[in-house]
Order: sequence, then C-alpha cells, then structure tokens
Amino acid sequence: MAPLVAAVSSPRARLFAYFLRLGTQQTVPLQLHTGACCTAKNHYEVLVLGGGSGGITMATRMKRKVGAENVAIVEPSERHFYQPIWTLVGAGAKQLSLSGRPTVSVIPSGVEWIQDRVAELNPDKNCIRTDNGKEISYRYLIIALGIQLDYEKIKGLPEGFAYPKIGSNYSVKTVEKTWKALQDFKEGNAIFTFPNTPVKCAGAPQKIMYLSEAYFRKTGKRPQANVIFNTALGAIFGVKKYAAALQEIIQERNLTVNYRHNLIEVRADKQEAVFENLDKPGETQVIPYEMLHVTPPMSSPDVLKTSAVADSAGWVDVDKETLQHKKYPNVFGIGDCTNLPTSKTAAAVAAQSGILDRTISLIMKNQKPTKKYDGYTSCPLVTGYNSVILAEFDYRAEPLETFPFDQSKERLSMYLMKADMMPFLYWNIMLRGYWGGPAFFRKLFHLGMS
Repeated sequence: MAPLVAAVSSPRARLFAYFLRLGTQQTVPLQLHTGACCTAKNHYEVLVLGGGSGGITMATRMKRKVGAENVAIVEPSERHFYQPIWTLVGAGAKQLSLSGRPTVSVIPSGVEWIQDRVAELNPDKNCIRTDNGKEISYRYLIIALGIQLDYEKIKGLPEGFAYPKIGSNYSVKTVEKTWKALQDFKEGNAIFTFPNTPVKCAGAPQKIMYLSEAYFRKTGKRPQANVIFNTALGAIFGVKKYAAALQEIIQERNLTVNYRHNLIEVRADKQEAVFENLDKPGETQVIPYEMLHVTPPMSSPDVLKTSAVADSAGWVDVDKETLQHKKYPNVFGIGDCTNLPTSKTAAAVAAQSGILDRTISLIMKNQKPTKKYDGYTSCPLVTGYNSVILAEFDYRAEPLETFPFDQSKERLSMYLMKADMMPFLYWNIMLRGYWGGPAFFRKLFHLGMS
C-alpha cells in the first residue's frame, strides 16, 4: 500500500510548526550545587541515561541550560527509531525505513555520546558504570532507559518468529513479519494479544487488529477471517469515553474480544497459541491461528530492577508531579522506565519533558519545583487506513482533549495527524526540545471558544 501524501507540506501544517516554535525557551547556564562523587574517568554536569525519545529530548533541553560540553548521553544503539509509526508499518501503510535515523544524527550537537550500555547505577556516590567498565560521575542524572521487551517469557519465543504467520509491531526485527502475515492470510483465526504486564503504547495491540480487519475487507478475505483479540485486561480501554466508542466498532465489525486471557506459549511449527485464563488459574486454551500478532510482556530494564533508584516493582521511583526522584534529589526520571501512573507513550514523554525542564531549572537554583505534571498522555487509536480516535487523558483517566470537537469519533484528520504530522513534529520539534505537549494549543482553542 502506498504511503499517504505527507500532510506536513500544507499551509496549515507550516502554520502549526510556526506556532510550535513560538514556545521555544532559551535558558542561560545556571549555577549548580556540588555533591559527593566516586572516582571517575569522566564527569558531567548532566548525565542522561538512554538515547530514546525522552533521553534525546532532555539532553537537548539541558544543553541550553549548562552548555553542550557539560552534557552526555549513554546509549548503545546505532539507530534511533520513531516507534509509534510501526503500527502503520505492520499494516503496510508505511515503510520501515522511514521510522529510523542514525543515532548520531539526533544527538544534540556538542553533546557527548557515550556509545555503551549502562551496567550499574550508584546514586549514593553520584556515578554510573558502563558495560565496558567506564565510570562516569554526574551532578544531575536523568534516567530515560525506556522499557524492556520480554519475548522470552512466552514459551516458544522469540525463536518462533523464524516461522511464517507470526509477527510483532513492537520490534524492528519483527514488525515487517506482521505485514507479511497479513498479506499471506487465507482463512482462519487472526489473533491479536495483550500481555499481563505494563506495556508501552497500550493501544497498539488493538490498533493492528482494526487495521488487519480493514485489510481483510479491502481484499475480500473478511468472510474467511475470524478476528480475535485476547487481552489480559478486563476492559478494552481504560478511559470510559473512548472504551464506549471502541465497543461500538467491535460490535459493528463483528470482532471477538476475550478478556483476562494471557498468551503463555506459541507453537509456531503447529500454528497454535496457548492462553491462560487469568480468572481461572491453571485453565488453558489452545487456539489455532492463520495469523498471530504478539504483544510481548514488558518490564523495567534489568539494570534498574535491582538499583537503588527503583521501587519494589523495578521502575524508577519518581514524584508523579515533578518527576524528581523520591530519595535522590539530583536524580530524575522520564518516560517508560518510571513508575508514573499513566500510559507509557511518546506523547506522555513530550508533556513530561516540559515539566521536567522546569523542575530541573528550579532544583539547580535550590528552589522547590512548582510546575506539576497532570499525567497527560495520548493514544491515537487507529481504527482503519483512514480513521483515528484521538484519545487524550490524565492521571484520573479523564479525557484531556486538545481539539474543540468530540475526539471519540473516528476522523480522517486525526489519521493524517498520526501518520504524517506527528512524525514531522517528533523529528523536527520534540527531539530539538521545543515541544512540551499540546497544552498551548488546548488553551488557544478553548480561548477561541469562550
């Protein structure tokens, strides 16, 4: 399927980008406090762990505060990916090559890139150690290590991906296998799963279901397809307004949803998936498949699980309003690796980055943080090749919508924003530290309506 014509070339898109740039804040270097540190080969005013969306965004913001030479990023990967687009890659609507760029191209100019993996954190001595044995000390630490994919916790994976008919949009190695399985579908069960763990982009497991069903209709295969969503959750979505809209779609399209069903084994050689009934321990069900999309169990990165910065579940233990660590005042967290009680999305990271920027600014001045994160997150629920329900909500699971219309309705405009505007905004605005979420536009729209 050919990609949609990019929406970012339109006059409205250019105006949108112009308004985004109006929010740019230049901050002069600030006086930093001192603290104990271990003997280290290198020292930085601000050390960022992780070169994903949160890490790059915060490194850019910190560069403007303390100077590029005083900031470093620890990240082992050669390539940086805009992962939200993988939903469309798995459905054949976008090319995988469009989702990634060399990591060196997104590292803020002048900022030190330490291409290594974090092996140990020692917040009591203000230092970390890398896999190569390098010790690095810091005055301020930002942890942005993301979330870990645990395919191996499902029996038969990841080796099962060597077989056809199975894919996963959560990995660069398996997302194109989803599209291949979709194209090769003939007749039978098309199964989509949601694990019994926290996940990033919790809407993605069902987005590919809606897209697959739309593809079956388009290619005349729908009568031969039994579309099944087996989820470990007890509801289709955590926000009632959007859940109601999704339930209507499920009924209209004759989709089967089994709640509290968790994938525990894949027998790829037999094309069978084994599920456990979470409400009836020990009870399992074997379901044959013609297509299987796996959302893997996920967890905090191993290096964090046993670290002093983690809570009992292994996530970075931060204040949910300021993103400052609860025990170590010069340590901060952002994104998927934290225990913030909100959905783990790139949109959440954008909103968190603006709050964290202000938090660190005040901490550097030995002042108390005042700006509070409300849990804003967003999930563009792709329901077809030309429709999206744009879910936006806060810590209370209450809608926190940007636009002056009912966002629980399927809209082409929201699909265009998801497919074309958001990647543009990500690469050109967010990673450059100029995007702290849509609060500015929400206020602008609401003022215009008053």
